[in-house]
Amino acid sequence: MTDKNEIVIALLGQPNSGKSTLFNGLTGLRQHVGNWPGKTVEKKEGSFTHGDKKYLVADLPGTYSLSANSDEEIITRDYIASGKADVVCILADSSQLERSLYMLSDFAGIEVPCFLLLNMSDVAKDQGKDINAKEMEDKLGIPVVLFSAPEVKKYDSFYTALEQAVDGKTVLDTSSLEKKFRDIPEYSEIRNTIGDYKDGNRTGMWLAVKALEGDEPVTAKIKAELGNEKASELSSVLSKCDKGIVKAGECKFAWIDELTADSVRKEKKDAGLGKFDRLITHRIWGKPVVVLTILLGLLASFIPALPLMGVGSAIASATAPLNDALLGIGCPSFIAALLCDVFLRCFSFVIQMLGFVFGVTLVFGLLEEIGVMARISYVFDNSMGKLGLQGKSVMPFLISFGCTMGGAAGTRVIDSWGQKVLTIALSWAIPCGAAWAVVPMLSTLFFGAWTPVIITVILIVMILHMWLTAKLFGRSLVKPSERCGMIMELPPYHKPKWGSLFRFVFGRTKDTFFRSFKVVLIVAVVFWLLSFTSTGTAGDSILFKVGHVIEPVTMVFGMKWQTFVAFIASSLGKEGALGVLSTIFSGTGSITIGSMQSADKAANLNELLLANITKPEALAFIFAITFNMPCIVALAATYQETHSAKWTAIIGSYYTATALVLAGIAYHIGMLIW
Repeated sequence: MTDKNEIVIALLGQPNSGKSTLFNGLTGLRQHVGNWPGKTVEKKEGSFTHGDKKYLVADLPGTYSLSANSDEEIITRDYIASGKADVVCILADSSQLERSLYMLSDFAGIEVPCFLLLNMSDVAKDQGKDINAKEMEDKLGIPVVLFSAPEVKKYDSFYTALEQAVDGKTVLDTSSLEKKFRDIPEYSEIRNTIGDYKDGNRTGMWLAVKALEGDEPVTAKIKAELGNEKASELSSVLSKCDKGIVKAGECKFAWIDELTADSVRKEKKDAGLGKFDRLITHRIWGKPVVVLTILLGLLASFIPALPLMGVGSAIASATAPLNDALLGIGCPSFIAALLCDVFLRCFSFVIQMLGFVFGVTLVFGLLEEIGVMARISYVFDNSMGKLGLQGKSVMPFLISFGCTMGGAAGTRVIDSWGQKVLTIALSWAIPCGAAWAVVPMLSTLFFGAWTPVIITVILIVMILHMWLTAKLFGRSLVKPSERCGMIMELPPYHKPKWGSLFRFVFGRTKDTFFRSFKVVLIVAVVFWLLSFTSTGTAGDSILFKVGHVIEPVTMVFGMKWQTFVAFIASSLGKEGALGVLSTIFSGTGSITIGSMQSADKAANLNELLLANITKPEALAFIFAITFNMPCIVALAATYQETHSAKWTAIIGSYYTATALVLAGIAYHIGMLIW
């Protein structure tokens, strides 16, 4: 519940207007993310204190207008109309002022105190633009500020405008815009029919424009309030409207042109990165250049990741000596094992994985910052559209070949929640680097020269899996109205703001650590307890006894209890499958994170595998672990990005089930061959 003494600020702007950067700059670590009630759209709120006043900031979903075309737009306009916000901060991109001011024109007619933030003013200056904010302020009747959101130390102008808007209750002057609307005969008729009717802080002008544009929720609300006679009159007027949304749009853009005509000096020609831009957006060469850029970015991610990975490895190396030391001073073996084999091993495992998340977030955040990500989205938009997605999804897919967790983290650039979840769901079908480290080895061991055939079939199944998953999940995640290409103006290239970028990266990395560590620790403790024995003999554990009982069922999927246990363990990490088989067939030890990071526990592992697993069973096992849940950290990352326990559980259960089905099919095909 909002504190009555808190001043509520709503951040309103189009995608890529810098809202998130401003939000992070204002709130720092004092923020939380969830979903809007009853919706799958992300909700971000945070707080800050300036002077002696407390402020609550709501980062509204980025939308191009305040129409009712999507959940994001409905949530945004309903929040503003609800009166929950004491002031609205409207952000516009100074480097693309004519386009980004459309949100201001669509907001016009909502009587809520507001001020205009002309963000990215430094980029506009580099383009040769000279913007007269004072002149725009005089025309609009609200504070107008030239601003650069990444420069946190220069927020004084923001605070001044905020206080001016709150204290003066400055409302946007719409008189010149309404004159233009009055030139549309249908608008004048609608406006006259509505009369003095207002809907809260939404004026008759705003309502009439939305009715002219064919906004059904607004029109229905007006008719319900006007009564039968006036509602019938309004219906008659609306039936004669032809291309109302086009006419209203022309008025808005004419108003924007008039607003900027004397306030913005003619810009110089932007040289940018001309040759690279022509290459990356080329009809033929664009896709290879994008793929190469992402792959190079993936490799570059390991550079900042290595220090964290090294720390994780050092912690893992220290667990064995620490365990011996604890036993030496009389510590119970159960406690020593729980501390060293579970807690510290989990901690080291997450730290190593976190290094990659840090690297991916930094490198691809940098690409987003300088303007390359928009080109990547543009080039692959048509291809991704066949899966119900937009071009931005190609980056998470390619990253997932290295690490599914990194792919999930890469979906942060996707604006639509449904498309973000669908992208994550599809990325799970892509075998990660850990899978490619295990699958070729097992294939070579059991099938020799036929290994290339096995790998080829896996890639074909991957594509079919992604297509089927898109069909199944796409229906509920991405509405037909959202399945369209992006309408976008490519932003100019500009220098990154390192301070803002690192604040974002460290904030995301910290959040990922706490979420991931909790999930990994819980699962690892459960697994360890099931496999722990005081005798040190693996066969005495609960897990192994249960395995024998369920084997008749697991054989339906072509797996004996040993390989089925390894399949379940692969949910923590693909490389763990061999370590678990080593533990099982050697007959000693408990299944821990440690055993899942080492496949050489038994020196004769290859001989043990060949002696205990048939070729059909090996084929089933290969398909089972390849298409099983990527790892427990990927599950945690999925929850972090979707903020939905429901969809995280659905995706996890779906991939476990489909992995078993694919294993069963592979097993029975293998039985026919061998």
